[in-house]
Amino acid sequence: MRYSVRHVTRFDYEAPVVESVMEARMQPRSDGLQRCLHFVLTTSPPARVMTYLDHEGNGVHFFNIPARHAQLTVTADTVVECTAPPALPESLDAEGWAELDAIGDSGEWWEYLAPSPFAHSTPLLERFALTVGLRRAGDPLAVLRRLMAQMYALFEYRPQTTRVDSPIDEALEARRGVCQDFAHIFIALARPLGLPARYVSGYLFRGEGSHDRSTDGATHAWVEVLLPPLGWIGFDPTNNLTAGERHIRVAVGRDYADVPPTRGVYKGATVVRSELAVAVQVGADVSPRGAAPVPFTPWMSRDVSTPMTVADATADQDQQQQQ
Repeated sequence: MRYSVRHVTRFDYEAPVVESVMEARMQPRSDGLQRCLHFVLTTSPPARVMTYLDHEGNGVHFFNIPARHAQLTVTADTVVECTAPPALPESLDAEGWAELDAIGDSGEWWEYLAPSPFAHSTPLLERFALTVGLRRAGDPLAVLRRLMAQMYALFEYRPQTTRVDSPIDEALEARRGVCQDFAHIFIALARPLGLPARYVSGYLFRGEGSHDRSTDGATHAWVEVLLPPLGWIGFDPTNNLTAGERHIRVAVGRDYADVPPTRGVYKGATVVRSELAVAVQVGADVSPRGAAPVPFTPWMSRDVSTPMTVADATADQDQQQQQ
């Protein structure tokens, strides 16, 4: 299946800022069953955009706007082709746990077994694991499927209930959150079992007949777990799905801190209020170069009040949009 994606991010500042420096992780990966056929990132005001691959092979675009500006818009247009993965087996050999232990002992995937800033153990997480009876039992695939179904049943999906920097305890205590929270909780539960787990940022295509509960018009997040002999398998606890042809992978990392869609700083000498608005459209592509531009209709906006002084006049402008 071929998809076109338009991802627009707009920052509005109450007072002009004197400089913006930003990096973006918006380009879909080309690996496995997915190929990025076309990608263009543009900015307004215009800037020279540079590109590199980070240590995980994620495409990173970065730019600097050294002039005064009151608004910054970043637009990414993509055409990507995704092939449906082979059907998963009903179960794996129970010896899969021994193979996972061998992977852990090798140290090859240690970063996906160790705690990370947003995916680590807490007393609330440990109590939740006891509540759902999470343990090594049967085979690893069955354990993960059961955990995904339990999270789907026990947690309510509700947009804008948490922040980009919310710890997992907020979603655990309220039993509700967004896809970023579900992914972090799933990862934090899987790693102590010896399951290498990583965070995936991307998009989810919602076609006719789909019953996804995650919000349309936003980016998405899910989890990949290394399962020998299958390789990295995607689990979407927000929607109780194993990742398939509709999941468009952009970046992978230990958790959200590694792969925000945009990350940067701006500089100014007064108190600055910024408004962040995000719009995402994912559709079936019917032309070689993607669909025509769509109107900017933000699905989410937020105000960010950042007091700044002349002595320390730089503020973060990370993007919160994994819903």
